[in-house]
Amino acid sequence: WLGALRFDNLALRSLPVDASEESGPRTVPGACFARVRPSPLQNPRLVAMSLPALALLGLEAPAADPAEAEAEAALFFSGNRVLAGAEPAAHCYCGHQFGSFAGQLGDGAAMYLGEVLGPRGERWEIQLKGAGITPFSRQADGRKVLRSSIREFLCSEAMFHLGIPTTRAGTCVTSDSTVIRDVFYDGNPKKERCTVVLRIASTFIRFGSFEIFKPPDEYTGRKGPSQDRNDIRIQMLDYVISTFYPEIQEAYSDNTVQRNAAFFREITKRTARLVAEWQCVGFCHGVLNTDNMSIVGLTIDYGPFGFMDRYDPEHVCNGSDNAGRYAYNKQPEICKWNLEKLAEALVPELPLEISQLILEEEYDAEFEKHYLQKMRKKLGLIQLELEEDSKLVSELLETMHLTAGDFTNIFYLLSSFSVDIDPSKFEDFLEELTSQCASVEELKVVFKPQMDPRQLSMMLMLAQSNPQLLALIGTKASINKELERIEQSSKLQQLTADDLLSRNKRHWKEWLEKYRVRLQKEIESVGNADAWNTERVKVMNSNNPKYILRNYIAQNAIEAAENGDFSEVRNVLKLLEHPFQEAEGFQEVKEDAEEEAATATAAVCSQETRSKQSYCSKPPLWASELCVT
Repeated sequence: WLGALRFDNLALRSLPVDASEESGPRTVPGACFARVRPSPLQNPRLVAMSLPALALLGLEAPAADPAEAEAEAALFFSGNRVLAGAEPAAHCYCGHQFGSFAGQLGDGAAMYLGEVLGPRGERWEIQLKGAGITPFSRQADGRKVLRSSIREFLCSEAMFHLGIPTTRAGTCVTSDSTVIRDVFYDGNPKKERCTVVLRIASTFIRFGSFEIFKPPDEYTGRKGPSQDRNDIRIQMLDYVISTFYPEIQEAYSDNTVQRNAAFFREITKRTARLVAEWQCVGFCHGVLNTDNMSIVGLTIDYGPFGFMDRYDPEHVCNGSDNAGRYAYNKQPEICKWNLEKLAEALVPELPLEISQLILEEEYDAEFEKHYLQKMRKKLGLIQLELEEDSKLVSELLETMHLTAGDFTNIFYLLSSFSVDIDPSKFEDFLEELTSQCASVEELKVVFKPQMDPRQLSMMLMLAQSNPQLLALIGTKASINKELERIEQSSKLQQLTADDLLSRNKRHWKEWLEKYRVRLQKEIESVGNADAWNTERVKVMNSNNPKYILRNYIAQNAIEAAENGDFSEVRNVLKLLEHPFQEAEGFQEVKEDAEEEAATATAAVCSQETRSKQSYCSKPPLWASELCVT
């Protein structure tokens, strides 16, 4: 089955490859790649495969013997065998991690296998993530485990089907080999199964790939392994632009500075549009370091990501991001900061005064334009583009925040609101909308203080005379957050469910009236109101997903897989391939899969799990305790 793959490894022919065959962790100067060998796993077996992703490589669903194809995929995409034509290598890059330059990083667990030519001649780099030690593994073992691999596999495909630029995932293969992991860094290590994900993208080159030339950093003292090798920087720019931006190469073939400026302008715009797309589906990346930013504008490196449930602009999905550097509302400015670091890394081939001007001219304007365009579609504002639309969106988000509304489900429900809705149906709609807001019990969990209020009060009092004490209890931001939790928690003790519902309904009535007035302006500008409304609903339903990869959905799939049942991973994958549709026919798919696994059958929106939650409902209480680091 895999014999159909046609390799043409242009990156290794175009960029310098380290001559050393030494396999252990080391500094790799003067090279973009180092050759490696995947380390075999015991008893590899397929967790799931994405046929739409594999189709990019020219692989069709195996008609003759699916079990044989699964075994073949497990053998080759675990790294136990190397495909004919593959040339395993690890990519060298550096990065600013949480704002500080970290020096050489590189593919510590990922291995480039080569570039496969697709059916239409397009080129796809394929990688194994979790296939063993490379020169860039540092103190780690080059392995990934089942839980993180399932999350990356499912989210890569979920993002693609949401229409967001992303790397893809072809297979997820687990094994009987184990490694020790301390999941929450709390001194409770456990054995976990080694697992490998096949990743697919046009390229995995990232902003940090250009930081290998960096001289010693003024704050950390670290430097890139290829300092002063401007010849390699030139090679990389030539390769990246001619291969992934051929129209720019063609337009500016006789002027490299103009060419490099056009390239930087394009990656600036792509990055701005990408983060606008994230904001519009409530996606938080979690680790937006420069080494996790794609040079072609893709979402890359799925680690402690999360889709926001309850709308909170300051939502932090990464349990180890204590300062909230990569919070939801900070993603646009962080991506801009990362572009500044890319600009610095391109000097002298692109003077800083040129790139900085491009960044100031293009980034914010492109982000705001794309964000508002997308939000108009989510609200069904398809006819007019009015200045007031930005305010309407802000007020919607503020109402969501005040009522602790579920970001995905509230947007999804808005398509059933209409200008001429009769009073009884309006009350029903309001009831449905407020049912997507957090209950008193949910809010008590959200605002549960993490410190004893009396202890915090005493520490703050002592800190007035000894400010250094503040550092022992956290940053200024985290202390303010804790004080807010204490205040909210105190208020919630007095709040009844009826009071909360009444307050939420009042907030939503106010915003819906503004929304109704705006929709009325749409109607007044068209000849046929019915045709407009049909199109409005169609546009809204293709921009507001019903299904996203919520943490609790991923967790249920992970727990089943850790117990040897992969059917839930496969079910969720199928569901995420159609995020905007009611899951018709999914019940039959699920029943077939679960008959095989001898587990209970259930339909999508009446799925029985430990939480008795449906895939399309807001999360259960236990989900708020999930921590991804």
